[in-house]
Amino acid sequence: MPEGDTIHNAARRLRDALVGHRITRFELRRDPHGVRSPAAGTEITSVDAEGKHLLVEFADGAVLHTHMRMTGAWHVYAPGARWRRPAHRARVIVEIESGVTAVCFDAPTVELRRGATARPPRPTRATRSLAALGPDLCTADADLAVVLSNVDACPPDRAIGDVLLDQRVAAGIGNVFKSEICWTVRVDPTTPLRALDADARRALYETAHRLLLDATRTGRRATYRGELAVYGKARRPCPRCRTPIRRAATGDPPRVSYWCPTCQLAPAPSAKQ
Repeated sequence: MPEGDTIHNAARRLRDALVGHRITRFELRRDPHGVRSPAAGTEITSVDAEGKHLLVEFADGAVLHTHMRMTGAWHVYAPGARWRRPAHRARVIVEIESGVTAVCFDAPTVELRRGATARPPRPTRATRSLAALGPDLCTADADLAVVLSNVDACPPDRAIGDVLLDQRVAAGIGNVFKSEICWTVRVDPTTPLRALDADARRALYETAHRLLLDATRTGRRATYRGELAVYGKARRPCPRCRTPIRRAATGDPPRVSYWCPTCQLAPAPSAKQ
């Protein structure tokens, strides 16, 4: 699924294009809840990202919730512009009075909500996951004290790579940044949490916060000298020590990791915090 910076940057593009404008067309396809759609003339009041979730709010109380996972994307088109994906793959179409159109393609999670709680008639997996998110590391005011408390509550034998990806601990980290964060802090992604002291845990999440904020602000992922250090670079030399970078599926469930076996030496199995 996309990293948090991708969703925050998508939200920024949508916010710039849509907020403060009134819709002339709103089409939600394959809506499982049958919630009433905003009518023509309704103003779009906000577009926000929460972790990897994107929320579009309307003046009549409707909230559109999308989650892209690996397939989805929001596009913004000028009037008359040709769509870059086939029309039958559109899940949501939002057109405003100027003719600008925002289209959400191929997203597996698309829900419309209403009411004081902004929830569909029955809680869904998407709404439960949104409610359970940890602090969003793509925001400047992310509370790292809460994040570290969430880390401390994780099972001590859990691999740090899995902990970093857990959106309930902290929202925003995906597979790319998992590998880059671990390389930056010189931690093997398979290291069990019990082998990392408080300073190491803080360093991981402070690094995650910094890297995600940079990517969100610039729209570009550059974690080491203007590029990624290890992700996607299997068998190429480590930028620090020139050892060939390794690639393997690690964690539960298995996700691809990239790391340097020299710079990120794994602890002995008996290591204790």
